[in-house]
Amino acid sequence: MSSSATPSSGDSRPDDVLDVRSIGFTPIKGARHQSQPAASFDEHGPVGDRRYCLVDTETRQVLRTVQHPSLVAVAAALHGAQLEVTLPDGRSVCAVPEPSGEVLTCDYWSRPVEAELTQGPHDALLSAWLGKPVRLAHVPRGDVVFGEPITIVTTASIRDLGERVGHPDLLAEAARFRATLLVETDVPYQEETWNGREMTFGESRIRVGGPIPRCAVMDLHPVTGARGSRLLKSLAAYRPRNEAGEPHFGVYGQVVGRTRSSKVTATGFAPIANRPA
Repeated sequence: MSSSATPSSGDSRPDDVLDVRSIGFTPIKGARHQSQPAASFDEHGPVGDRRYCLVDTETRQVLRTVQHPSLVAVAAALHGAQLEVTLPDGRSVCAVPEPSGEVLTCDYWSRPVEAELTQGPHDALLSAWLGKPVRLAHVPRGDVVFGEPITIVTTASIRDLGERVGHPDLLAEAARFRATLLVETDVPYQEETWNGREMTFGESRIRVGGPIPRCAVMDLHPVTGARGSRLLKSLAAYRPRNEAGEPHFGVYGQVVGRTRSSKVTATGFAPIANRPA
């Protein structure tokens, strides 16, 4: 087991190029985080990432994964303008979410979001799955993103956590951490020494930011949404925490200096947890 709880000041700095093993996101906020073989990036992050969200129109709340873990079992994919939604039982719909013309101001982590409700078959399918009436809504880029538009988690940090909790195959479940970029490294938590540095990914320059405070979403199985892991508690026992007691794991990032979208491809690592169980 690695004994390093925080990155050593003697760690060598990486090359300017991020060794990205996997790109991941979901077009519906809170749905299953899936590997994307290639993606286009702009200043808002991956194009298509969290383009839609689900809202409870009665309470005017954006649905969050930590409160609705069964969302993780919903697989969503964009095919041009069409949005495909597939449930674990095989039911699916694929259609263009048409604008309804109705815009609701909804709450997302105590900030207002202008959610444009859509029309189509997605509402009925997702309401049946969640056991409550919900509406699919289109939201402006970045409005249902908690922190920065890009999150980065490294292979060495996942391996270190896996060794600590007796889960040597944790890297195969990297989707638990819902990272935009899974980056190959040799030193655990080395990414925390990159704060403020600009690094290259494809044709994009990414400015690496501060650490990501973690919540109980990482304890959900990345395919089924079932609770059971105790990763959050394990992290809190040895990792730095914020004022709310949330342990740090991974770092934020944002694309800087972009004037056009850039299509990039990961180097081929695909966590098996993204495949249907």
